[in-house]
Amino acid sequence: MVKKLQKFYLFLVFAFLYAPILFLMVFSFNNSKLKTSWNGFTFKWYGELFRNSEILSSFYNSLMVAVLATIFATLLGTFAAIGIYYMKNWKKSIALNINYIPVLNPDIVTAISLMVLFKVVSMENGFLTVLISHIMFTTPYVVLAVLPKLKQMSISLPEAAMDLGATPMYTLRKIIIPEIKPGIFSGAILAFTLSLDDFVVSYFTTGNGFKTLSVTIFGMAKRGINPAINALSTLMFLGILILLLLVYRTSKDPDEKRRI
Repeated sequence: MVKKLQKFYLFLVFAFLYAPILFLMVFSFNNSKLKTSWNGFTFKWYGELFRNSEILSSFYNSLMVAVLATIFATLLGTFAAIGIYYMKNWKKSIALNINYIPVLNPDIVTAISLMVLFKVVSMENGFLTVLISHIMFTTPYVVLAVLPKLKQMSISLPEAAMDLGATPMYTLRKIIIPEIKPGIFSGAILAFTLSLDDFVVSYFTTGNGFKTLSVTIFGMAKRGINPAINALSTLMFLGILILLLLVYRTSKDPDEKRRI
């Protein structure tokens, strides 16, 4: 009886989490613009999606920012995590607490702070300001994803490599990076999804004709959401799901892969 209740509770949790996404995916095939009534099955909104230059342009902007922000944030976050890991005592504690601030800080505070900063340094809002902002708020998440893998790594491995004559850079490339690779992948995926999903920071730092997808959808909300957004959201969800499955399989231990 207890096991059945546990399974039922688990089902309710997943239903609560994924029911809205399932509803969106189903209505991406709805023949009606109305979100509350089903009027037959159709693929026309997918066709409309690829004919809508505004949606495609904003999606391309979001994707470009997300990819670039992920690359820079992953590099910065990985090396920052390694640096923090080898710090001693109070210095390490201070660095970790500073890293937590952007994570715990409300998005609206971060967004307004960045907007003011760009005004002070006379930077015109546009692609560059959005990219810098996304790198800034995603890097701490990469640090938090990589640090646990560093703690799991045997500290004697890099020391043994350098005792045998390996240079610090060779040790980093051949010993440390392979050991923490799952954490780097996890951090990169997290940074990518956070950047692609962001609205508040993008809204306050964008300008000069540059719009991300979230900002475009916000603008559409005032005059009615185009159902083509449902089609795009469905494709994005499936793309992220496939990407997560690929990362999950590549990060498995060899012994576990053989069992599968």
